[in-house]
Amino acid sequence: MSLSFRFAVVSDLHLALPHTIWDHPSRFHLVEVSIPAFESAIEHLTQLDLDFLLLPGDLTQHSEPENHLWLQKRLATLPFPTYVVPGNHDVPVLQANQQSIAFADFPHYYRQFGYTDPQQLYYTQQLLPGVRLIGLNSNFFNEQGEQIGRLDPQQLSWLEEVLAAFTDELILVMVHHNVVEHIPHQSRHPLGKRYMLENSPQLLQILQRYQVQLVFTGHLHIQDIACSQGVYDITTGSLVSYPHPYRVFEFRQDKQGREWLQVLSHRIETAPNFPNLQHLSKQWMGDRSFPFLLKLLTQYPLNLPLAQAEELAPFMRDFWADIADGDAILDYPHFPPKVRRYFQTYGAIADGSPHLIDNNTTLLLGQPQEIRQPVGTMSTMSNLLSLVD
Repeated sequence: MSLSFRFAVVSDLHLALPHTIWDHPSRFHLVEVSIPAFESAIEHLTQLDLDFLLLPGDLTQHSEPENHLWLQKRLATLPFPTYVVPGNHDVPVLQANQQSIAFADFPHYYRQFGYTDPQQLYYTQQLLPGVRLIGLNSNFFNEQGEQIGRLDPQQLSWLEEVLAAFTDELILVMVHHNVVEHIPHQSRHPLGKRYMLENSPQLLQILQRYQVQLVFTGHLHIQDIACSQGVYDITTGSLVSYPHPYRVFEFRQDKQGREWLQVLSHRIETAPNFPNLQHLSKQWMGDRSFPFLLKLLTQYPLNLPLAQAEELAPFMRDFWADIADGDAILDYPHFPPKVRRYFQTYGAIADGSPHLIDNNTTLLLGQPQEIRQPVGTMSTMSNLLSLVD
């Protein structure tokens, strides 16, 4: 019997009850809209007859117990199953302090949402007959007590055991840190590498060995779909950062047994006290972008002198907002040729033409090459499959 199901991904909620909000002048996150934005997304998603919802981490602003409790209670009211994994903001400390829960306490808050074993920060659940979710914990504390993105050896061994035991099921993997690069040379970039799993090549080898094709991530706060050797890493932007997106997916098998995944992206347009959220949020991000842009220009691989970086940065005010929006076409024609070419590599250009797949697209899975077909309109999966059946 052919598989057919619909699900959604809402990432990096950074939920903050009003009395817990940090008022930091340089933060990119509009956490003031976290709860109304989440409620708006949920209102829409409850109308779509979803089979399940995935939340790939950074559920809370900074792991405040009251914010975890609020989300726990809200998820319990939803008409579809929901599954979560921890982000770096959800487990920022090993031991509980006055602000945050302890690292080991996270599964106890989310026993109904994947964690049937509260002693373990990763899990597997059958979502539907023939469909299985693997939720991974990508938060690791090194010997110096620093939090980094890494899968520990025990978790990798467990993952191989699970994949070997369920070779006849479609596997979806959810993890907070990126597995495939979403920006140029992300694994080596001073600003980008902290958003990636430190041992992503090891994880990718395992996923490729067991022909796992779909990984859902967050953390980077951008809309992007990347592929490496048949493994798609679909990262979803943050609900509290421009453009405040979330995604709806529909998986289908056609009569020839080919597998298709339709991706449709939505955005939160308004929130209480923010009637034009998209415009205000882009302005908010641009107003806070200058220090980030100076680092981007003066560090590897450009290594520009500070004076030159200060001259160029104002022209890039919306650079990160455009990246976060997905499908960016970037060009700064008055920049020095080397700098201009570098920033063009961040854009959605492949073989000299636009390749707009980050927001709305249809992926044909299981192909020897990376076949990604942009969807120009919000056509339904059934219409698409009527053409290929």
